[in-house]
Amino acid sequence: MSALTQYIELHDQHLATIEAHAPAALNTLRRQARQALEGAVLPRKGQEDYEATDLNAVFAPDYGVNIGRLDFDIDPAAAFHCDVPNMSTCMYYTYNDIFHPSTTARKVEGGVVVESLAQAALNHPELLHKCYGRLASLADPTVALNTLLAQDGILVYVPAGCTAEKTIQLVNLLNYTRPMMVVRRVLVVLEENAHARMLVCDHTQSTEVECLSSQVIEVFAGENSTFDYYDLEESGPLTRRVSSIYVRQQAGSNVLIDGITLTNGVTRNDYCVTVEGEHAETQLLGMTIASGTQHVDTHTHLDHRAPRCHSNEMFKYVLTDQAVGAFAGKILVQPGCPRVEAYQGNRNLCASDTARMYTKPQLEIYTDDVKCSHGTTIGQLDDEALFYMRARGISLDEARNLLMQAFMADVIDAVRLDTLRDRLRYLVEKRFNGTLANCGACAAACK
Repeated sequence: MSALTQYIELHDQHLATIEAHAPAALNTLRRQARQALEGAVLPRKGQEDYEATDLNAVFAPDYGVNIGRLDFDIDPAAAFHCDVPNMSTCMYYTYNDIFHPSTTARKVEGGVVVESLAQAALNHPELLHKCYGRLASLADPTVALNTLLAQDGILVYVPAGCTAEKTIQLVNLLNYTRPMMVVRRVLVVLEENAHARMLVCDHTQSTEVECLSSQVIEVFAGENSTFDYYDLEESGPLTRRVSSIYVRQQAGSNVLIDGITLTNGVTRNDYCVTVEGEHAETQLLGMTIASGTQHVDTHTHLDHRAPRCHSNEMFKYVLTDQAVGAFAGKILVQPGCPRVEAYQGNRNLCASDTARMYTKPQLEIYTDDVKCSHGTTIGQLDDEALFYMRARGISLDEARNLLMQAFMADVIDAVRLDTLRDRLRYLVEKRFNGTLANCGACAAACK
């Protein structure tokens, strides 16, 4: 039996309750998702030619789902402390899969809207109808399942000509006493000449309960808009995360997507970027540190549909112990799109003999007069560099940590938020030193 079956049956049995807690736009797309799931199956281990995540196994446990939208008597702002020095953000929270615009959090100004999809259905119904579910593909069973069960979500809306002066920070707290699946949706719409930055932090508070996080993010970047999206995961060893980010860029837009995994259990990140306007710029970055038996799997698809655009893609992994990493990336340049510059890189460091990395970079080019390249490397720590450092009194462990930190430097340097860039250097150093734990107690773990 497919792992999807139990959730489809749950949906069918509780359809009235699900739809009663959701806006009409979500319910309309929900019916399409139900049709898309007819006969759909999740990829199993061994079905692809590299070590991708066994999604059927990820969804197979009998996770509970908060169909009744039961809230928790908690102020996330009081439970969470983010110690990012000098970083002034407008902070919002999702506790499990319920949005909490905490009364103690600073709100965005300048015409920028951050609200639940339920509120958006009342305040911006035309926006929700026009954009929700228009990028995320229901052909992907994980997206279809998310759409089937989603009852609410978050809208970030930056009207034409507006700028969010402060970074929008969304903290996703995951905390259950029994195995549960959270279903999250985020819709980001930037109109013409709009500008914003967003930092999303995933934290698991309970390290002893299995949890599954299913999330779908859609980003519309209008003409000449600028958007930075930083996705920082510090989750627990029993957390399973399946995340899909869809981006559509118009002419002159500039988008940076940066996925950072510091601690996790099993993670699958999909990035699908469609460039539809000339002179658009795209940066797609990722950094993974995995140890123990952690598994991190990244898929990217960057589709150039307009000429004279530029994209740069770089993902780096550092793997130790029995950790497994996987990367599959494709750059597609459509016919009639000359003078596209597109670069893809995947650099990997296996710092133990038992770590494993699987990589599959791809280019598909259907036009002339382009500059495109892709490449991948898988290596180990440089013995000569280790010897040189040890000869100067540096211990083996410290030398290894320094080399691994240096390996990540260029990805960290690409972060366009100075305070976050400095903070990441510190967190990466702690991670390699073995002193960074997941958020068993959020207030302590983020110090």
